[in-house]
Amino acid sequence: MSFRTNLQYLRAERHMTQEQLAMLLGVSRQSVTKWEAEKSYPEMDKLIKMCQIFECSLDDLVQGDLTDRAPAPAVATVPPGPATDVCGYDDHMRSFAKRVPTGVAAFILGVVGLVLFEEGTALRGLFNSSMAASWGELLGLAALFSGVLVGIGILVSAGMEHSAFVKAHPFIEDFYTDDDRLQARQVLVRGLVTGLMLIMIGVLLGNFIEHESGAEAPAGAALLALVAVGVWLIVHAGMMYGRVDIDEYNRDAVEELEVEDIARIDVPEAVRNELRSAKRTHEKIEAACGVIMLVSTIVALSWLFLGPSFAGTTWDAIGSGRQAADSIVGYFWLPWPIGGILCGIVSILMKAFGRDR
Repeated sequence: MSFRTNLQYLRAERHMTQEQLAMLLGVSRQSVTKWEAEKSYPEMDKLIKMCQIFECSLDDLVQGDLTDRAPAPAVATVPPGPATDVCGYDDHMRSFAKRVPTGVAAFILGVVGLVLFEEGTALRGLFNSSMAASWGELLGLAALFSGVLVGIGILVSAGMEHSAFVKAHPFIEDFYTDDDRLQARQVLVRGLVTGLMLIMIGVLLGNFIEHESGAEAPAGAALLALVAVGVWLIVHAGMMYGRVDIDEYNRDAVEELEVEDIARIDVPEAVRNELRSAKRTHEKIEAACGVIMLVSTIVALSWLFLGPSFAGTTWDAIGSGRQAADSIVGYFWLPWPIGGILCGIVSILMKAFGRDR
């Protein structure tokens, strides 16, 4: 019995289309078609994955006769009809859409702790002024570093899992309905409106607290706490809306693939050339943006450490109020957002010119 016959039988047993099997294996539908036409043969990792999907041994799949085996009592089938989510894409993207904004919010909440404790405001009822100030600075830094570490941990783990998912499933068949897209748009609108409303409430609440009590730390902490919640809602809503754009996912998947992965994908040569071109464009964008941000960092650090000398002052003088705190020296951070904007411009231009070629 041939591998071709076994594969066709196992697909039919589970009412599985070639597209659905291709998604489970992370290949194109043309690959499955060629396997069943005996024009090509799957690689070992795909064979092992098929054994896991169809619950059979490698020898039986390749050389045995699986058409005579007794059907499994509760065989996992794929219902006929419209495309379905057979690789867990929706669950993965929903989890990803929660973890990314949580990581971003963790950074902001770390700053909340720094603002709340830095002047010892939150500890003045427990310690005297000097002790509260020293403990407040320590706790503020601890809160900031905790937020940064938690945020980095969440974002890095989420990014690695998403990258692994994309490499395992570089092509997804669009299974979302018009109702799904309508619900995603509604989630986007609700998230944007609610998030922006919370941010504006935070601004008003911060101004109110500062006006009534004269305390800047609680006002800033209240503002940033509501900003964190608002940012979480906005980012989550945007990612939930973006998840239903399967075509964009398939286009972006090439950025996660290595050149060797593209060479192994069994697709028409014209498609392979497009994937290689998109990969080269992405690598050029990464290199250009890396250079831009490194130059921005050099400028910002030079501005930070050498700026006061050129301005004829020192950071101690600025901090003690002897010099204007809003002087040009205090804007050393400007090269970073400027670099980020330049990266966006470079990305748009390189993608446009790359597409024209």
